[in-house]
Amino acid sequence: MALPIRDQMKYWGLALAIFMLALWFLGDIMLPFILGGAIAYFLDPVADRLEDMGLSRVGATVLITLLAILLFVVAVLAVIPTLVQQLVSLFNMAPDIARDLQNFLTTRFPEILQPDSAIHQTLLNLGQAIQERGGQLLQGVLSGAMSLLNVVMLLVIVPVVAFYLLLDWDNMIAEINRLLPLDHAPIIRKLADQVDHTLASFIRGMGTVCLILGTYYAVALMLVGLQFGLVVGAFAGLITFIPYVGAILGGALAIGLGLFQFWGDWVSLGLVAGIFVIGQVVEGNILTPKLVGSSVGLHPVWLIFALSVFGALFGFVGMLVAVPVAASIGVLARFGAERYTESRLYKGLAGKQPDE
Repeated sequence: MALPIRDQMKYWGLALAIFMLALWFLGDIMLPFILGGAIAYFLDPVADRLEDMGLSRVGATVLITLLAILLFVVAVLAVIPTLVQQLVSLFNMAPDIARDLQNFLTTRFPEILQPDSAIHQTLLNLGQAIQERGGQLLQGVLSGAMSLLNVVMLLVIVPVVAFYLLLDWDNMIAEINRLLPLDHAPIIRKLADQVDHTLASFIRGMGTVCLILGTYYAVALMLVGLQFGLVVGAFAGLITFIPYVGAILGGALAIGLGLFQFWGDWVSLGLVAGIFVIGQVVEGNILTPKLVGSSVGLHPVWLIFALSVFGALFGFVGMLVAVPVAASIGVLARFGAERYTESRLYKGLAGKQPDE
């Protein structure tokens, strides 16, 4: 005899609560496994395609791993040192930038920034704070990053976890499918397919968009001659998954830096602004429609809300799981709304059949 729905809800609710508590208490311990699982999920279609071409699962996994190692070595040798150098230089120059900003505003807008004005004093305090605490901030960021994503996780645990999960991905999915409760298996499979479609469209699609735009912004800004162009381009590309935010923040940062470097050289400054305008046009009209599609269903406000909530509750690990959870909740919400519009609770007496 099947369990009543109320009892089933109790058991599944308890399982969800245990999972959330585990995520809460384990925290950073789970980080390499979440990253490894995300990488395996991202690369599983590539492995499936290689299997269709005649390779075994082991051969496909090994080939993907070798290519990933090659790309990592190229990045370490060619990109990462320059990126770190520019990032450190940007932090070191932050006090000078704040002082230049103060001088620029004082020179160009003397009627607004009088020496005894509140805005002038605020800029003075800001410059002093940056100068006094800039080094501490950089040290704290670097130490926090090293404690969160240490060398062992990046170079050993995450690749190993990703390799074994990718190798056994199809077997794990088949085992999970076998263990689904029989009464609800068809609905769960339907919802899982919708979640997978949403995640595949958003994460894989937006990941490609972020990579393309980040590369474009970085290369274009460096060709224009903007200092810290690689950092600004990488930052703008990284947050492109939030619509318009990447271009707005990256463009504001690039133009702000360009004002100090290219003041009077309006052609170069216009090129900096044009780079982000072209990037937005290409993203909105070519990249996102082609690579992501219009049926993902992740509204930017909902995405920002999920990132904020899970980041506040679970830290960096929460931000990693925010997008999949947001996509899953979105699918469940649409399913619930569909069931609601078919129920008597929604239809009321107006939906009652004459013979009922």
